[in-house]
Amino acid sequence: MNMNTTKCSITEQEIMPGVRALQAGPEDKEAVNALMVQAASWLKSKGSRQWNELLAGEDRHGVADAIDRGDVFIFKQDDMIAGMVILQQHASNWDRSLWGEEGHETSIYLHRLAINREFAGKQLGSAILHWAEHGIRFPGKDRVRLDCIASVPALNRLYSGAGFEYKDQSPSGFNLYEKMQPQVV
Repeated sequence: MNMNTTKCSITEQEIMPGVRALQAGPEDKEAVNALMVQAASWLKSKGSRQWNELLAGEDRHGVADAIDRGDVFIFKQDDMIAGMVILQQHASNWDRSLWGEEGHETSIYLHRLAINREFAGKQLGSAILHWAEHGIRFPGKDRVRLDCIASVPALNRLYSGAGFEYKDQSPSGFNLYEKMQPQVV
C-alpha cells in the first residue's frame, strides 16, 4: 500500500458469513477492473447504458488511482472478489456538481458499488451498504453520500431500503441520498 492511502478503521471485518472487507491494494487492480467490466456488461444486457464507458476501456472514476489513494474496498469470499465499492473522503468535481458546496468536509462519497454476478441475489449490495455505515470509520466524517440515476427504480429501492434518505434530484437526473453514520461512543 502506498503512502497516500486513506486513513480509516475497518471495524467489521466480516460483512456477511464468509465475506470479508479489505482495502484494495495495487495487486487488486486487474480483478477490480474485471469486476466493473462484468457489471457494465450485465447492465448492458438489461438494456442500460450505465457504466457503458467501461466496455470501451474508459473509467471516468479513475479506479486505479482510487486504489492507490486507498479509496477502494473489496469484499472477498476465499480468494474471489464478491463485490467492491469506492468510499472517497474528498468530494470530486462530480460530487460538487451534484451536491453544491455544503457538507463536503464531513462526508464520505460512495461510488461504483459492484457485485460479482456469482453473488447476485444474496443481498450482498445491502450488506455492503450496511458495512459502509457501520463497519468502517473515517476520522472527522459523519455521513455517507451517494447518487444514482433517478430513472432506475431498482437502484433507488436499494438505497432507500438501506435507510439512505432521499435529499434531492439534480437537474441532470440523479437522485441524491445521504445517511448519517452512528456515532461511536
